[in-house]
Amino acid sequence: MSELTDIQIKAWIRNDDRFEQRGDGGGLFLSYRKEFATPIWRFRYRFAGQRKVMLLGSYADLSLAEARRQAKEYRARVALGYDVAAEKQERKAEALEKIEAAKNAYTVGHLADEYFAKTILGRWKHPNIVRARIEKDIKPNIGKIPVEDVKPMDISRMLEVIVDRGAPTIANDVLRCTKRMFDYAIKRHVIQFNPASAFDLSDAGGKEEARDRALSRDELVTLFEAMRKTKGFSSMNEMTMKLLLMLAVRKGELITARVDQFDLDNATWRLTASDTKTKAEIIIPLPDQAVELLRDIIRLSDGEYLFPARKYQEQRLPYIHENTLNVALSKVKANMPGVEPFTIHDFRRTARTHLAALGVESHIAERCLNHKIKGVEGIYNRHDYFDEREAALQKLASFLEACEKGKNWNVSPLRKAAL
Repeated sequence: MSELTDIQIKAWIRNDDRFEQRGDGGGLFLSYRKEFATPIWRFRYRFAGQRKVMLLGSYADLSLAEARRQAKEYRARVALGYDVAAEKQERKAEALEKIEAAKNAYTVGHLADEYFAKTILGRWKHPNIVRARIEKDIKPNIGKIPVEDVKPMDISRMLEVIVDRGAPTIANDVLRCTKRMFDYAIKRHVIQFNPASAFDLSDAGGKEEARDRALSRDELVTLFEAMRKTKGFSSMNEMTMKLLLMLAVRKGELITARVDQFDLDNATWRLTASDTKTKAEIIIPLPDQAVELLRDIIRLSDGEYLFPARKYQEQRLPYIHENTLNVALSKVKANMPGVEPFTIHDFRRTARTHLAALGVESHIAERCLNHKIKGVEGIYNRHDYFDEREAALQKLASFLEACEKGKNWNVSPLRKAAL
């Protein structure tokens, strides 16, 4: 029996010459049945007295030379006492088993979702912050890895990706979240060791220095101008920014506020202990300008929350996402060339700075920010300074209104220099 050639095979395909089998010798043969799109290679051999046949592949994927090479290797293994067809079936079964195992694997993504649902949602005041870190940083980097397969090297690479994009503070947050997440997995007996345990902040974003950025009067004037002319920056966003500046509250306290916390007839906003970061209840006196803004916001919101979610959010929070205002402010800052970078978090420091420049006493200004009075005085002095805070915040709101209108504020030359 003569050996096959590529010229013959291609002619058979071209002429649609169908056949059951044509041999090449040594157990290798080609089959081109009517139901086949292309000819296929098979290898025939005898093992333990039984005739066996195994598929090698199609001619489209396996050349004549490659088919001969494989047949030669199989003949050698058969001679050594191996059932090559059975081996191939075992390898296929193992591959399918691995695929099935991968489908059913408990991955870091599954762990993250369970950790969020069981320990964060319903317990943290701002669970969307943790959800953002999970969805934007943890899942894209290590989410598909089975939990038991995560190595410290995987943690290191994830942190490097975040730091390299210029987000060291987020890298620190992700490290903290990842450590807690794997500690949760240990408690559930999923793993025995935390792959992130050896890392500290020096391996992520480093020590976080306290910020000292505050916007000057001229920068506030520029900010108000930019908010007015920025396309896509809504009136709701503008009113929210103004409230943050004139009330000196934390962003989270404002965006999660409920309408029933406000008594606009008496110009007050009540924050309970569960509503504040410091767990200290406070009644905030509302300046005239804030009351006016809030009436418009409540009319537009028409719901339980002052700032209801504007679109479907995966975490199904009833109020706007914590990044909503950050994204909005980024559009405004694009229209503020020459102004040093700042964040919404800097608004509280801005308010505190201008309260001081407006002549508000330090302990009053601190209470406006819902800071505890330090030292012995803080222990014995439980006075809330409501009237004093009311006057201070009204003065701040009027100053901001003047900045918005581009007018000069009537203060002493010494304080004007500070502004």
